[in-house]
Amino acid sequence: MASVFYSEDLTCSICLTIFSDPVTLLCGHSFCRWCITDVLKTKPQCPHCQAAVSTEGKCLPTSHILKSLAEKAKEAEKLKKEHGPHKAEAAELCPEHEEKLKLFCVTDQQLACMICRDGENHEGHKFKPIKEAAASLRKDLEMGIESLSGDIRATESLAKRQREEITKNKATSQQLMTQIHRQFEEMHQFLRKREDKIKNELKNKEEDAAEKMSKALKAMETALSECRKLEVKAASVLEIKEPDRFLKSWTEGNSMMTSEHLFRSRAIELQVVNTSLSLGPYESHLQFFMWKEMLQVIQPRAEQLSLKRNSACLTVSDDGRSLFCNPNSNQPPSGFVFGNTQTPSGSLFGSRNWSDFGQTTQSFHMSHQKSVPLFGSSTSLQQSQHSSASSSTSSIHACSAEEFSSGQHYWEIDVGSRDYWELGIKDFFLKRDGQTYSTCSGNIIRALTFTDRPRKIGIYLNCLSPKLSFYDADKMTHIYTMSTGLMVMPVSAYINISYRSPDPNPMTVCWY
Repeated sequence: MASVFYSEDLTCSICLTIFSDPVTLLCGHSFCRWCITDVLKTKPQCPHCQAAVSTEGKCLPTSHILKSLAEKAKEAEKLKKEHGPHKAEAAELCPEHEEKLKLFCVTDQQLACMICRDGENHEGHKFKPIKEAAASLRKDLEMGIESLSGDIRATESLAKRQREEITKNKATSQQLMTQIHRQFEEMHQFLRKREDKIKNELKNKEEDAAEKMSKALKAMETALSECRKLEVKAASVLEIKEPDRFLKSWTEGNSMMTSEHLFRSRAIELQVVNTSLSLGPYESHLQFFMWKEMLQVIQPRAEQLSLKRNSACLTVSDDGRSLFCNPNSNQPPSGFVFGNTQTPSGSLFGSRNWSDFGQTTQSFHMSHQKSVPLFGSSTSLQQSQHSSASSSTSSIHACSAEEFSSGQHYWEIDVGSRDYWELGIKDFFLKRDGQTYSTCSGNIIRALTFTDRPRKIGIYLNCLSPKLSFYDADKMTHIYTMSTGLMVMPVSAYINISYRSPDPNPMTVCWY
């Protein structure tokens, strides 16, 4: 083994080949006999350390240990040349026993000799001949490479799709950015136009008032000037003692005017013009009036749903917006239909290209989640979810006449002070029962914690995602968003009203 792994130490530093008849000088350095003999003829010094050498190389004794190792190294080099590097490796010796490595320890995954197999270090290990182990490993590697190639192709395909999604996401974001900018710019232009108009109106009022007040001030200044002149003249005339001169001086320039006319009160004839500027409701409710005006130009708006009655237990207002419970029969009330006549109404923001606005400021939070078998009727729901309900409690189910199968839709329902309601679409809705709120998504009911009580609930349906979101329509804050991937198109808006007695509080569709 030394001849294989230490061939560099068996190389003569003069001829740079493996030792041939090696000798060792007194300084400890070794060389081929013939190489050191030629060097000592010219200079009796060690080529390495320059130590003086008094004896000629041919008188030096042969180092038999180095000679034996050198011969083994030459034999190994010969095998490499004759049989290639693999055969030479196969002929390597065990570093512990200096025996040829003929076995492969499967347990330790290393080469071993026959002595190693029977040794304590490999007791109970599994061994294979080198050729058999190499063939098995080669087969495994070939299969691994084939599998790896397929995995590489699959990963490359996934990476390509991911890059496409990144590009698509960036393009979608840019499109939405442009769309948001355009819609806000429309509102900005409307507001700037109304601002300029109101400012011009105020300016015109200011100019009219300034003109009237300037005219009044000019009249006051003229009267004041005349009064002061008269005062000076009267004072100077009064200083004249002679009657004739007194009369003559006073009557000069006064024509036929009497003293009573000259000294009449000018202040009585004048009046301060007070034209206080006012813009009416724009002065105190400007933002509200602008919001109302913007509702007339913003498109689209929330869905304008109108209610239709087909049950004696329901009362619908004349305008078709409000629904009242009016149980007057022992029979279970049948459903009613309320239809959608237009695109979204009920919100300032409309339904075009909606996203889950305000989602980062959720006013609802998940407190706990539990799975309950989906109820087959309102009665089973009451049994599983609100056991405190009376057995006389009934429910009215409603759906919209208009069905939604594509696009994005938003509507608002004024729930008032009702204690129980369900809003959304069938099998996917937000529910209030007493003081608790929960959501139903397919077969899963989730309880929500809530500290407020909104009077208006906004429902946003995105048929593209598909997702259903709920909002506190008064504050325009997000409540909850659920996935509706299991819903079957087309879908309809859904309302469920439970009652124990006639409820004077209506459910009202918000129109704007």
